[in-house]
Amino acid sequence: MFKTAAATVRAKNYELPIKHKRKFGVRAVKTLHTEIGIGAPAPVVWEVIGDLDGWAQWNPVMKASGVLAPGERINVTLGAPGGKAVSFDPVVVALEEGREFRWRTRKLLGMLDLEHGFRVVPEDTGRCRFEQFEVFRGILGGRVYSRQSKALDTGFQVMNRMLKREAETRARERA
Repeated sequence: MFKTAAATVRAKNYELPIKHKRKFGVRAVKTLHTEIGIGAPAPVVWEVIGDLDGWAQWNPVMKASGVLAPGERINVTLGAPGGKAVSFDPVVVALEEGREFRWRTRKLLGMLDLEHGFRVVPEDTGRCRFEQFEVFRGILGGRVYSRQSKALDTGFQVMNRMLKREAETRARERA
């Protein structure tokens, strides 16, 4: 599947483009993907997930602040329950208003390249699916994935459940 200029990772129902440099050969690529069905309309879920400054009110796993716009640097603090909090300043690399946004963090001169994404997929009337994913690239991507994927998966699942609760509560209050 790898080509000289780009490759594609397929995970469930989406594709993520992957660029790699020849001098390092084929870079390790791993994807962590979670999803949850939410009994609230997609615009309500987007309202919750798109308000970075409001995350602190409902999200026990990640806090975020900043402007959600391509090219903007935001602040994110990741602290899984019972774990040590880690702060970083990723750059928003993609935004499709009402549907998806992704940020990217590069560490150690590009040897570790992480892309985190959030996607809201409308389903039946009044329902949607929320997807959260992380793509691990670079020479150290596979190693970080193998050491951190279980803890990250747990944190993503907790965040997904709290997002579901918050969005469904807001939808009920508006009904």
